[in-house]
Amino acid sequence: MQREDFHASIDILILKQVLYNSEYIAKMDILCVPHAKLGYTIVALLADKSSVISEIFPYYSKIKHEAMCSFRPYSCPYAGSECSVTGDIPYLVNHLRDDHKVDMHSGCTFNHRYVKSNPREVENATWMLTVFHCFGQYFCLHFEAFQLGMAPVYMAFLRFMGDENEARNYSYSLEVGANGRKMVWEGTPRSVRDSHRKVRDSHDGLLIQRNMALFFSGGDRKELKLRITGRIWKETQTPDGACVPVLCS
Repeated sequence: MQREDFHASIDILILKQVLYNSEYIAKMDILCVPHAKLGYTIVALLADKSSVISEIFPYYSKIKHEAMCSFRPYSCPYAGSECSVTGDIPYLVNHLRDDHKVDMHSGCTFNHRYVKSNPREVENATWMLTVFHCFGQYFCLHFEAFQLGMAPVYMAFLRFMGDENEARNYSYSLEVGANGRKMVWEGTPRSVRDSHRKVRDSHDGLLIQRNMALFFSGGDRKELKLRITGRIWKETQTPDGACVPVLCS
């Protein structure tokens, strides 16, 4: 078999990347098809030529890399139903607002009320997602009812619309209380790279047993009227090395 039989040349490949919401022009030069099993080179040039990406990966790691790449698109964080939409953060924010009709708020403090008229008849439920914009970033507030073993519980938690490294720059607190009692949760928001089910199942948020939630609701404890207050902040270091929480302006 002639050497030329193994040769192939791909000159121009147009890659549409929803991650950047623009078209990339990638030039791929493969000198020999069998060599593609050993590695591949992609030089991607932005349409506006503002940046270049050049990476070399072993062929056998291609699928694994694509699943873990920090530049891969984000999945829609909506939790009310399964949504297959993916994209960058600005695209998903517009998608949540326009397609899912979620509540959008600005500011780093919030006061949210969750109501259910027949809480003892509902074992699993997901309330409408709320999106907050502060520090130039977006955060998703979730509230769900589910079974923890045999115990019915409610859980509130926050997810950051960005990767896990950025999420670590922020902290948040959730508080619920009434009748001289209160519960407070404080932690770091999880990235939307982690699904809401993964966060929920890890119990990484404000977890309230149903009887306690009804106690906080007041009245005859037959209706859920749970008011959750919260805040989001970013810590900064002073010249002497102390960490100071900073709220958005």
